[in-house]
Amino acid sequence: MALYRKGPDASAKAAGGACFVMTGTLSVQPLILVVEHDQQPGRSIVSTLAAQGFRTLQAPPRAAALTRAVGHEPDLILLDVSDGDVDGVGLTQRLRDWRSAPIIAILSRSRESERAAILDAGANDYLIRPFATADLLARMRVWLREKARMQAQRFSSEAPAERLRIDRDRRTLYVDGREVHITPLECKLLLILAHSPGRSLTEEQILTAVWGSKAPARPQYLRAHVRQLRQKLERDPAKPRYLVTEAGGGYRLKLG
Repeated sequence: MALYRKGPDASAKAAGGACFVMTGTLSVQPLILVVEHDQQPGRSIVSTLAAQGFRTLQAPPRAAALTRAVGHEPDLILLDVSDGDVDGVGLTQRLRDWRSAPIIAILSRSRESERAAILDAGANDYLIRPFATADLLARMRVWLREKARMQAQRFSSEAPAERLRIDRDRRTLYVDGREVHITPLECKLLLILAHSPGRSLTEEQILTAVWGSKAPARPQYLRAHVRQLRQKLERDPAKPRYLVTEAGGGYRLKLG
């Protein structure tokens, strides 16, 4: 099970059962596709974004190159159509047909009259050269936030109504949409089980992972914490649906 994901666990969704999801701060910067005719390092937007810590992918406005580039699923597209030889409307339409990522078009003063047609073709926003780096970054942040918001809404509408979610950063558990307080140790125990969803871990494996290999093995401590967690997770702790005890010993976090 991945620590961070964009949507419901595929196996849980297919089974139509419960879904256990972990959320938290992404450690990977968004991927920005820069489509520009002039790819000289001194003028390229890529060098500006790299200085700001963004991951970038650069492509010329040619169909074959764009097809390969959009296959990397960029989070946002910067389309520089300030060059007079670039078909801004056609490029925008093609990119919008391929991807739903936000598109920010970059125009020159001489092509400012095309802004309405480019927006109609599918661009989300535009900038006119020359512009300040701060303005470009501000527009990018706006549309990256909007993309994240739309993804969250889509996930909420597609996810099963009954599910578990643990926010790794806030150490918070949500059960059926309700926030439930858990202790740091309970959170650690859930995270250990969540790393191997659907697979049984023995008491010894869990004790070592949670308390460390040098700590005395005291299964009664683990069982006490499992009982406490079930009071918070399960509708009927006597008949656990999520945190299951295996017949041969050990525990399993059940997703479906």
